[in-house]
Amino acid sequence: MPSACEPFVDDIEDMVSSHDLTSLQRQFSRQSVIPRVRKRKEQPPAEELQVDSVIPGTQKVWMRTWGCSHNSSDGEYMAGQLAASGYKMTDNPSDADVWLLNSCTVKNPAEDHFRNSIKKAQEQNKKVVVAGCVPQAQPRMDYLKGLSIIGVQQIDRVVEVVDEAVKGHSVRLLGQKKDNGKRLGGARLDLPKIRKNPLIEIISINTGCLNACTYCKTKHARGDLASYPIEELVERARQSFQEGVCEIWLTSEDTGAYGRDIGTDLPSLLWELVKEIPEGCMLRLGMTNPPYILEHLEEMAKILNHPRVYAFLHVPVQSASDSVLMDMKREYCCNDFKCVVDFLKNKVPGITIATDIICGFPGETDKDFKETVELVREYQFPSLFINQFYPRPGTPAAKMEQVPAQVKKQRTKELSALFHSYNPYDHKVGERQHVLVTEESFDAQYYVAHNKFYEQVLVPKNPEFKGKMIEVDIYEAGKHFMRGRPVDDARVFTPSISQPLLKGEVSGIPQVSTIYSEHSEASCQVLLTMDVSWSISGRTNSMLKITSLTLFLSCTLSPALSPSLFLPHARTSHKS
Repeated sequence: MPSACEPFVDDIEDMVSSHDLTSLQRQFSRQSVIPRVRKRKEQPPAEELQVDSVIPGTQKVWMRTWGCSHNSSDGEYMAGQLAASGYKMTDNPSDADVWLLNSCTVKNPAEDHFRNSIKKAQEQNKKVVVAGCVPQAQPRMDYLKGLSIIGVQQIDRVVEVVDEAVKGHSVRLLGQKKDNGKRLGGARLDLPKIRKNPLIEIISINTGCLNACTYCKTKHARGDLASYPIEELVERARQSFQEGVCEIWLTSEDTGAYGRDIGTDLPSLLWELVKEIPEGCMLRLGMTNPPYILEHLEEMAKILNHPRVYAFLHVPVQSASDSVLMDMKREYCCNDFKCVVDFLKNKVPGITIATDIICGFPGETDKDFKETVELVREYQFPSLFINQFYPRPGTPAAKMEQVPAQVKKQRTKELSALFHSYNPYDHKVGERQHVLVTEESFDAQYYVAHNKFYEQVLVPKNPEFKGKMIEVDIYEAGKHFMRGRPVDDARVFTPSISQPLLKGEVSGIPQVSTIYSEHSEASCQVLLTMDVSWSISGRTNSMLKITSLTLFLSCTLSPALSPSLFLPHARTSHKS
């Protein structure tokens, strides 16, 4: 056989000798080959894939809110964001997976209810998320250990916190919102919201206050004054009316102090807001302390006389004793309060002045208390909130020498008896009044309406009246209300706004109504493009932004009618 190393081979077959195995022999010999076993390196045990046992956004949430209208507004915003993110809000606490408890720190009983609700939730193995002034002011309380907390200025991140809570994690967001080092009024006003009453919009115009009252715990939670810009508040009011709201409440810890931190004032805001109020709708002012309303009395009287503003103002006096007011650090004397009330009563005939009184503040003597009794006897306030003093932990008043509990209780009882000794509405029987119907009475027997002076008038429960302004004859008066009979053939006035949202429907999410003409003769398609700025917290904590939204509307119109005539009635929520 020629060598394979030789430079030339004549034919490939010359490389095969007679001693080589044939193809058949090779195939047969393979059966006797035993393969060598290779040793494999030992692999570490596979790591188990860790997954959450729950999917956030699929749970039911029950929310409870205590306290003021500012807290109520915060609660509505939180409910709206959760619903927009997929959670189902429920009125049944037993049926809920998560309890969201929005607290108030003004008085001990409110905090006691809050604490008891946390305990009840834990006993039922519910996930608990807490919000409001109590955890903001005292996050290290023993009964809050291990709970997720949403700060009063962090309500726009409620979805993130609830997401983590349902996974079993504890999250606490208690920071202050700032812009270039300047404290902001709080979360954005254009967040999704579920209004407790679809006919009433509660707008917080500022958070915090300028006072440092010695008994106040809310200051620890809400902090110093921080106001929203006028244009943002006006836009929120405008959007609310587009969603069928017929009554707006302005709220804050002190509405009179509005704007002092941003170079404006309350009258400037109010004059801009009244331009936006449709006919048949009303605006209600919130609580204002005497020092910050004194310098605006002339303008405030003009505004309160406006036909679309309730002639109502809540001005807390707390005590008629200057000595007690000084210990409270209220920054005014009793004569200042009287000046406000007397001026407004003179310039705004029939105005309702509501006030607050604290009985048994530390150091209050019998003489001090008698001065308060005389003030109530003189003015006979139709709306009077009487509070027995409760020392709140961490406040200067808690360290003062306390009035005996029995004395506080007795003074509260005495003042309450005086308040119930007069009927403020008896002289109004027989009057004819225009009233705005906004809600249902507690006993579900009547609808509740309010006249120009924000006095409560009960009217028959006729579904046609809800959200409307009607004319009634007053035929009966009680301590806290009047009863009105609709005038025969009187026109039910429908405000010049769209239909209100349904109960539980989320505000601030773009919606389009069906366009329809009963005299339809032709069909058409309308292309509607809207600029929308809508953002909600997503499942991955990212933000969804829609900057342009194009919709096709299918409708049937008479040839004589232009589609453009109908477009303004398509309900959209701009910048929401």
